Order: sequence, then C-alpha cells, then structure tokens
Amino acid sequence: MTSKDDASLNRKEQILDAAATLFAESGYYKTTTAKVAEAVGVTQPYVFHFFKTKESLYLAVLERAYQRILYAFTSVQAPPEHLQETMGNAFIELLADHRDEILLIMMAYSTPEPAIRDHTRSQFEMIYDRVLNRFTQAGLSEPQQKASSFIGFGLLIAMSETLDLPYLCRWRDKNSEKHDHH
Repeated sequence: MTSKDDASLNRKEQILDAAATLFAESGYYKTTTAKVAEAVGVTQPYVFHFFKTKESLYLAVLERAYQRILYAFTSVQAPPEHLQETMGNAFIELLADHRDEILLIMMAYSTPEPAIRDHTRSQFEMIYDRVLNRFTQAGLSEPQQKASSFIGFGLLIAMSETLDLPYLCRWRDKNSEKHDHH
C-alpha cells in the first residue's frame, strides 16, 4: 500500500470517527455530511468519495461498531462460571473506548429508515447468535435466557449512559476506579 493509500484510509477512519460523534450528539436526521466534512476538515464531495449517501455513512459507522462488539464477544476468554461477567466487562471496555459508536449501535433501532432498521435487526441477530453460541459452548444452563438477558442489560447500560441516569445501572460503581482516566 502506498503512503497515499494509507493517508486515504486514515482519512476515511477520521470521517467515520467524526460521523460517530455527530450522529451520537445530534441524531441521524440533524447530522449532515457537510457537518461531518467540516469536523474532519475536508470538503463534502470528499466525504461522498467514500460514502455515497448519509445513510451509507451511518451504516458504515454502525458496521464498524458491530464488528468491534462481535470481536470482543468472540475473543474474550474465561472459564464458564465467569464468562458472562467477562463478556460484560468487554462491553464496558468498548463503551469506555468507543462510547459514541457503541451507544449508536444500541440505539440504532430507533431510527425508522428501513435500511437502517433491517441492518440493525440483522446485526442484533448476529450478536445474539454469537452470545448464545458462547454460552452454549460453555455449557451454561438456559443459554437462550442468559443471552437475551445479557443483551437486555447491554441495552439498559446504553440507555442509562445516553440519558445520564447512572442509578439505572450500578456497573459504573465497581468499574469507576478502573476507568477514571476516560
């Protein structure tokens, strides 16, 4: 890969980062590709070079975050009795390191655009399948129930973060010392 390719790839990542922040702060409808371009310091046509529409940019932000979640849930290692907690901690780490992206994913179902809803549905099915598979392979009892509860708790964490209602989830209390630097 040439240095020009590297710079282009880096710029694409910067566009995705800026878009994640703006979509998380302002929502899908109020975020424009012009605002994303301005945040990165490029022209709007440059953004369109990578992403043909605002919807494709939004879906790319979601896809990158889904891949982070799937990787975290697949790669985490723990004995069966600690698997749920360890996977939960991996989610908390993602939230600390990629807050805007992770919150966007957890709230993407609220954007009524059909392509976004369809993408979100298929991605949540994939996450559920991945979690269920891990719980089943670990020999946990009632893996479907545990997988549903695990995802439900993730949604509750995202809601408590988005609305700044920390008392809905006490996970911050035990993790606050660990993540004070964020």
